[in-house]
Amino acid sequence: MNTEPPGQYPFTRGIYPDMYRSRLWTMRQYAGFGTAEESNRRYRYLLSQGITGLSVAFDLPTQMGLDSDHPLAAGEVGRVGVAIGSLADMQRLFEGIELAAITTSMTINATAAILLSFYVLVARSQGADLRKISGTIQNDILKEYIARGTYIYPPRPAMRIITDLFAWASRELPEWNTISISGYHIREAGSTAIQEVAFTLADAIAYVSAAIQAGLDVDTFAPRLSFFFNSHNNFLEEIAKFRAARRLYAKIMRERFGARNPRSMMLRFHVQTAGSSLTAQQPDVNIVRVSLQALAAVLGGAQSLHTNAKDEALGLPTEDAARLALRTQQIIAHETGVTNTADPFGGSHHIERLTDEIERGAADYIQRIDALGGTLAAIEKGFIQNEIQNAAYAYQQSIERGEAIVVGVNKFQQAEAEPPATFRIDPELEKQQIARLRDLRASRDSSAVNTRLSALESAARSSDNLLPHILGCAEAYATVGEISDRLRAVFGEYHES
Repeated sequence: MNTEPPGQYPFTRGIYPDMYRSRLWTMRQYAGFGTAEESNRRYRYLLSQGITGLSVAFDLPTQMGLDSDHPLAAGEVGRVGVAIGSLADMQRLFEGIELAAITTSMTINATAAILLSFYVLVARSQGADLRKISGTIQNDILKEYIARGTYIYPPRPAMRIITDLFAWASRELPEWNTISISGYHIREAGSTAIQEVAFTLADAIAYVSAAIQAGLDVDTFAPRLSFFFNSHNNFLEEIAKFRAARRLYAKIMRERFGARNPRSMMLRFHVQTAGSSLTAQQPDVNIVRVSLQALAAVLGGAQSLHTNAKDEALGLPTEDAARLALRTQQIIAHETGVTNTADPFGGSHHIERLTDEIERGAADYIQRIDALGGTLAAIEKGFIQNEIQNAAYAYQQSIERGEAIVVGVNKFQQAEAEPPATFRIDPELEKQQIARLRDLRASRDSSAVNTRLSALESAARSSDNLLPHILGCAEAYATVGEISDRLRAVFGEYHES
């Protein structure tokens, strides 16, 4: 049985001695759609309702390094997140929101360095002390090759951008979480709980190894690494999963990488409830699913939490549904009493056994990945992708056989009433965004933009840190697409075989 108290290595029972008794988790609601102004209004609304941290969703063109008027962006502008094409859009996104007073999480990967540069410039224009602003950039490109697909460059140059960001931010943004290593999308793609832990920590090993090979000391960047996990339906397994991930990560950082700073060994993580578990049938039932998933995240010791809205199997959440999702967190925090004890399930025979099993299973997977030559090699050989696909297929078969019950889908169905009202994006917003982008190109100093883009391309062909050059391009109002294209010219594009 685990006996060490919370706040001590290997942090099985939590990374802080008092956990939520001294500070609640950050309550975030992932949001972003349409234009910067539309999303700004939603952020202001959520702040008025009690969220304690912002979480920005970007549209697919922004994630893929495409400007809104690119032919491949047609029909996708502002659909699954907010369209951000330049510093001007980022300024509008955070208008009236003091960045020094709030933490912001940005779910962006291939273009993470560009969007972080925009954010830094907005914070600087507000007079914020950059050494004190805090937040998280997802910046986890490896899981894009594994499970999600919003990559641009081949893995090895993509890793260079990430390690450049680590090095730059350790000097310029010491309170910023430079990566959120994500198991969430791995689980959404169909992995098991053990696979989610294993493949997420295998990705972490690859990032830490790359940073050390680039000349960084582990204790200079590891304290700012963070993680992002899924909270799924198996309530007790999910609690044990978070405990096992914390313990295994602490051991990896101390024993494998020689970390000395305890903060380098602490697995700090954000949780989002399981989007893939939501059903279009009987959407009100999703409220129950989300509540239990959120409770498991809290009992597992999350530092930050997003609760999905009941209507997200049908579309982007309505304002009312987003508010109800936030209220779910607030009830857990203030009415249930579970925050009064660190690791309330610690010592339970079943929880401790599950924690041990998940740790052993994840460690075995990591050994197999090491034997293949590491995470990059395992991705290139398709090992990780195949393991997830096989798990997803097995689970879907169990649903179709009726062995796994999904309430309202393969059991306890009912005749559906009229579908609920859903959120719809005004198609005129795409036209507005494109017109604004073209006005920007016409009004900025084109010579300055081209000079800075050329300097970035030259830096990409050398070993210079790319972040100062990306920041310079952003400051001149170069667009996401223009900056990405200069890097494409040097690094090429990745195409899955």
